[in-house]
Amino acid sequence: MATIQWYPGHMAKARRQVTEALTKVDIIYEIVDARVPESSRNPLLDEIGQGKKRLLVLNKADLANPAATQGFIEYYQAQGLPAVAIDAQHTKGIQRIIAETHTVLADYIDRQKTKGVRNVLLRAMCVGVPNVGKSTILNRLAGRNIAQTGNTPGVTRAQQWIKTGEDISLLDTPGILWPKFEDPLVGKKLALTGGIKDTLFHADDVALFALETLVAQVPDEVKHLYRVTDADLQQDLPDLLMTMTARLGFKDDYDRTSWVIINDVRKGKLGRFTWDAVPQHA
Repeated sequence: MATIQWYPGHMAKARRQVTEALTKVDIIYEIVDARVPESSRNPLLDEIGQGKKRLLVLNKADLANPAATQGFIEYYQAQGLPAVAIDAQHTKGIQRIIAETHTVLADYIDRQKTKGVRNVLLRAMCVGVPNVGKSTILNRLAGRNIAQTGNTPGVTRAQQWIKTGEDISLLDTPGILWPKFEDPLVGKKLALTGGIKDTLFHADDVALFALETLVAQVPDEVKHLYRVTDADLQQDLPDLLMTMTARLGFKDDYDRTSWVIINDVRKGKLGRFTWDAVPQHA
């Protein structure tokens, strides 16, 4: 599989915008995809975070393995990084963000009140790689559809401040990918979960990557959805993909089958998967 890279000009511009905006906020909401919590973290944030308080938000938890999600939460908290899991699409867990923000910024709030500030306004910035659900989270927190959303990466292109009914003002930012994936698997995982534009990778490469795990972990679902048998599952993965293509009536259009597999994974039709392994506690 060719290495997937994506760092267009607007990504460099977004990085500059985020760096400049950091001086205006009290806390960073680092939004990641719960299915790929490590792969969807941007290492540049450690570089440009300037010591700001941070809350890690694992979104799309409804599509991830629950046990793995809990494992990641415990791991991050053990590293001193507050973390919460939510499902913004279905408005589940949103209030955890508010509650944890007050916990993380408790000292700051106390200092402001000591200075005589009665109504302390907390300023937060949402940062994350494309298509992790930043704008959906902002809309849920604001209680109205104010941030543009879309099921493709790169929808948010400019910064905007959004007020919530709480004492928090939110700054949306474009999704930022890093210039180079040191681990090729990161590119595959982001492509599979929708973090990279579909035009920038080969569907069959990503589908074969997914099939390796799916056949091993949920063979019955694979057989049911793609009309294959136990004997078929013993084939090499490229041959299995061609068998699936024939069984689905797509003749030799294996690219079409590849997109069916990718979209089925993204929608959770084969179950709840976490594609990153939970790191071991130090």
